Amino acid sequence: MIILAATPIGNLGDASPRLREALATADVIAAEDTRTTRHLLSALGVQTSAQFVALHDHNEDAKSAELVKRAAESTVVVVSDAGMPGISDPGFAIVREAAAAGVAVTVIPGPSAVLAAVALSGFATDRFAFEGFVPRKGRAGFFAALAAERRTLVFFESPHRLGETLAIMRDALGSDRRAAVCRELTKMYEEVRRGTLSELAESFADGARGEIVVVLEGAGDATVTVDSALTEVLARTAAGERLKDACRDVADATGLASRELYQAALAAQR
Repeated sequence: MIILAATPIGNLGDASPRLREALATADVIAAEDTRTTRHLLSALGVQTSAQFVALHDHNEDAKSAELVKRAAESTVVVVSDAGMPGISDPGFAIVREAAAAGVAVTVIPGPSAVLAAVALSGFATDRFAFEGFVPRKGRAGFFAALAAERRTLVFFESPHRLGETLAIMRDALGSDRRAAVCRELTKMYEEVRRGTLSELAESFADGARGEIVVVLEGAGDATVTVDSALTEVLARTAAGERLKDACRDVADATGLASRELYQAALAAQR
């Protein structure tokens, strides 16, 4: 059997009795960083005779088949450095492999930065989407493509890029769009700062410290502006897409007129 086990994202008190028992009795512990997991077991006072196997982004595909084969006859507990494995952390590939092989998979639910941030944001929780880590390149186009999304959106971001990313979000989505920056969740210096993108970009212009989750309020009934849609068009053309094709696709996604976007793009390129 494979057990996906959520581990604390900061506060050790969030480690459940089931998690402790699973780690103590596992035959194999597949960990994103075995050193981090050994430190966790030590902090929790959990002793185990399990074999530790590294399972991370660079070897997950190669290791999954081997671990699934072992899980057919023993218990393999899969953990990430923090939170729920498989959510922007290793775990997806081994579940896919296990499902194909008919090997049982279960879960020990627990701490999740995504769910904690959504709950604390003050924005709608009935429909939300997790977008993972903000890409390093093409951030303006990335956010412009999400401008009309009505669901609450959740992103991970590194602390040193936070200020720049918030400024890009402001320019792509509008200065009055609301968001929440959730920092160091469940830890001693936990902070949730809510405001408009303009306010937050100014507040975090010099970056921040700790683990960061950004929650963006959905677009609701707000109309997407030509300026925000134009950002997406220009990003697509810079990547090599034909201008007419980019205008047509963005117009279809936003409800704006393709001709209006085309004229605006031509003016911007002059």
